[in-house]
Amino acid sequence: MSDDHILVEHPETHPGVMLIRFNRPEKKNAITTAMYARMTQALHEAANHQAVRVVAFLGTEGCFSAGNDLSDFLNFALKEGGGPPAAFEFLQALATIEKPLISGVDGLAIGIGTTLNLHCDMTIASSRSLFRTPFVDLALVPEAGSSLLMPRVLGHQRAFAMLVAGESISAEAACAAGLIWKVVEPEAVEKETLALADSLAKKPPHALKITRNLMKGNGDALLARMDEELVHFTAQLRSAEARAAFEAFMRR
Repeated sequence: MSDDHILVEHPETHPGVMLIRFNRPEKKNAITTAMYARMTQALHEAANHQAVRVVAFLGTEGCFSAGNDLSDFLNFALKEGGGPPAAFEFLQALATIEKPLISGVDGLAIGIGTTLNLHCDMTIASSRSLFRTPFVDLALVPEAGSSLLMPRVLGHQRAFAMLVAGESISAEAACAAGLIWKVVEPEAVEKETLALADSLAKKPPHALKITRNLMKGNGDALLARMDEELVHFTAQLRSAEARAAFEAFMRR
C-alpha cells in the first residue's frame, strides 16, 4: 500500500526527531504522488509540533531514492489542466520549514534523491552512494531550487556537469564538493544519522532556530526560483520530447 511507502516515526520513537523513511525498495524508492503527499503532511506536522526539533530522511539498504516515479509523471503530463504536481508542494514545505533537516543516504540518490539534500543542513552518505540529476536527459529542467542552490554549493562547473551533462558523482566527490557532510560505511549510515539527529535535538531550540535562519538567509530568492522552475518544469513535462524520453526510459 502507498501508505507503507513512506514511514514516519514521531518523537515518541526518537525523542525530538521526526524520521521520514522512503520504503519502496522494489521500485528503488521511486517517489509517487501519494508519497509526496505523505511527506508534505509529515513536514507540516513537524513544523507545527513543538516536540519535533529535527527532521531526518532515510532510505532503504542500498537505495536512498531513484527519484520521481516516471509513470506518475507521465500520467500527470497526459492530464489537461490541474494544479502543480504534488512534488512541488513537498518542495515548498522542504524549503520553508524552520527546523534542521538532515539525511542519511545509502546507494542511489537520483533526481530529487540528490536535490533534496541541497535543503538538508547535514547529510551523511555511505561510501557506495551515487548522486545524479538527469533532468535534461528526460527533457525536463532542474527542480527544488537546484538551479540556484547547486551552483552556490558546487560551483558552476560541477553544477553544470550534474544538472546539464547528467554526470554522476560519488560520495567522496560529493563530500569534497560540499554537497554532503560525511562519508561512512553502509552499515553505519542509519546509526550515525540518528546520532546526529539526537545531538541536534538536544541543543537549545531557540538558539538553534535563530542560527539556522541566519545561515539560510532570506528565502525569497529560493522560492522565486522554485516558482520559475515549476513553470518550465510543468511545460516540459507536458512536451512531446519529455513524453518520448519517458516512454524510451520505461521501455529499457
